[in-house]
Amino acid sequence: MKDVLDELAATRRAMGKRNLPAGEAYTIELRRRYRAPVDAVWDALTSPDRLPRWLQPITGDLHPGGRFELASGEYGDILHCDPPQSLKVSWLYGPDARPGSSEVEVHLSPGPADDTDFELIHTATLDDPLLPTYGPGAGGVGWDLALRNLTHLFAGTTPPEPHEFIRHSAAAWGRAHLAAGGDPHHVAAAVEATTAFYSSGDAS
Repeated sequence: MKDVLDELAATRRAMGKRNLPAGEAYTIELRRRYRAPVDAVWDALTSPDRLPRWLQPITGDLHPGGRFELASGEYGDILHCDPPQSLKVSWLYGPDARPGSSEVEVHLSPGPADDTDFELIHTATLDDPLLPTYGPGAGGVGWDLALRNLTHLFAGTTPPEPHEFIRHSAAAWGRAHLAAGGDPHHVAAAVEATTAFYSSGDAS
C-alpha cells in the first residue's frame, strides 16, 4: 500500500480549461519528476520499441505530420515535435471523433541530479461524452496507470496488480475535480463510476 500511495503522491494533478479548434475544452494535467535523464525519458516516449513497455504497441509514421495508432484504438497526428523537450499529438478514438477535439502534449525539462521534470496535458472538448459520468478520471486514471508503468520501466521492475492503485487514483482525480470547482455530489458519483470502470478489467 505504501508503494501505491508514494507513486500517486509523486504526481501533481489539476483540471483546467482552454480552447481547442473544435471548441471550449477542459484539461487534465499531470506533473512529476522521473529519476532518469531527459534523453532517456524522451526515448521512452517516442521509441516504437519502448512505447509498448509502458503505454501500448504503436504503428504509423512517427515523425512530425505523421499519423499513429495504438493497439487500444487511440489514433492521431503528430502536431509538434521538438526533441527532447516537447511533443504534441491529436488524441482521438472511434470513427466519429471530431478533428481538433482532443490533444495530448508532453513537456520535459532537466531536473536536479540528472532527473527529468515531466508534464503531460490532455485537452478534450467539453462535449466529451465521458466527462459527465467519469469527470477528469476518465482519462486521468488511464494516464496515471501509464506513468506508473513508465516509473517501473526506468526502475527495471514489474508493476504490481493495479486494483488498489486504480481506487486511489480515481480518488485523487476526484480531489482535483473538487479543487477545480466540481459539485461534490457529481464528483463522488464520478469517482465511483471511474473506479468501477477501470477495475472491471476493460481498461487496466
